[in-house]
Parts: sequence; structure tokens; C-alpha cells
Amino acid sequence: MIQGTLYIVSAPSGAGKSSLIQALLKTQPLYDTQVSVSHTTRTARPGEVHGEHYFFVSEANFLTMVENNEFLEHACVFGNYYGTSRPIIEEVLKSGVDVFLDIDWQGAQQIRIAMPEARSIFILPPSKDELYRRLRGRGQDSDEVIEKRMSQAVGEIEHYNEYDYLIVNDDFNSALSDLQSIIRTERLKLDRQIQRHDALIGKLLAD
Repeated sequence: MIQGTLYIVSAPSGAGKSSLIQALLKTQPLYDTQVSVSHTTRTARPGEVHGEHYFFVSEANFLTMVENNEFLEHACVFGNYYGTSRPIIEEVLKSGVDVFLDIDWQGAQQIRIAMPEARSIFILPPSKDELYRRLRGRGQDSDEVIEKRMSQAVGEIEHYNEYDYLIVNDDFNSALSDLQSIIRTERLKLDRQIQRHDALIGKLLAD
């Protein structure tokens, strides 16, 4: 069985990483690519489905999972815990499916330690002005929250050089094409192609 690849995708809020991942998934068969579903201790919001948007667990259960080293990465954000399940990720990768993690640079650092073979992608906005425009255009946050996200953006962008790939999301379709090219490049690497075409290679080399 061909081992899937774990992809880490990070970006400052408003750069478009979640939209790019969702658009990418629509171009890929479900048996090839999935997005990781995190565990969280926060309460489910209206419309959120357990196992689809998050795995909703109690704080006690979450901390037990931490003690048992069941997370590739975890963090406490605004009083709620979030984590990426090691067993679930490993099982999906063993089935040959590529998995995408939408996480920040701190989570990415934890993932690299746990799974150094993971590939990482950082998404940049084309400018601070455009980043501000996108945050404002979402209509989801107050002026105070937007200013906070803008001030945090520089600190997040400072970690761009820790990643394997860098995409500037100026034009969405071009950025999506770049993301698709990265996936295709990784799938064409020698080790994965040998696994995929082992029988063919054997026949071609036979006397």
C-alpha cells in the first residue's frame, strides 16, 4: 500500500488557506485526499457535526489523550483545547490517502518533530492592505478583532522560512494551481512512484 503524505498548511488569518484547502479537495477524489478533523473541548456550534467538523470531547477525555501521547500536536486556545489525533492520522496515511492539516506555525513545529516526513506549505497574502481588506470583507469580526489579527499576522509570517513550500495568494485560481502542483510533485517523487508502479517496473526489467 502506498503511504499517504501529511501536508501542513499555515498562514495568517485572512490569507486564504482554508478556502484553498477546500477548493483543492473538490478537485481530488475522496480516496486520495482528506482534511484532518481535530479534537476539541469546546461546545459544538449550530450546524457542526461530530466527526465531520470536529471530534467534540470532554476536557477530562482530552487530557487523558494528552497523557497517553495520542496527539501529534495540541494547544489551548481561549480556554478550549484543540488537538490532532495521532492514531487517526497514521491510519489514514497507511491507507494511501494524503491528509491536510490547517494549523498555525506553533502546531506545525510540533508536527515536524512527531512526523518529520510531513510536507509543509505557507500561504502569504499579496500585501498587508489586501489582508486587511479580506478580513474586513468577511464581515465576521469586530474592528478590535481585525486589528488584533493584523498585529498577529507579522509574527506568524516571520515563520515562513520554516516551511517546504511558499505560495502567495494574490490570484485565488493561480494559488490553487500552485497548491495542486505541489501535490502532484510530491506524488511523482521516486519513492511513491516505485510503490505505485512496482509491478510495471519489474516487468520492464525482466529478461
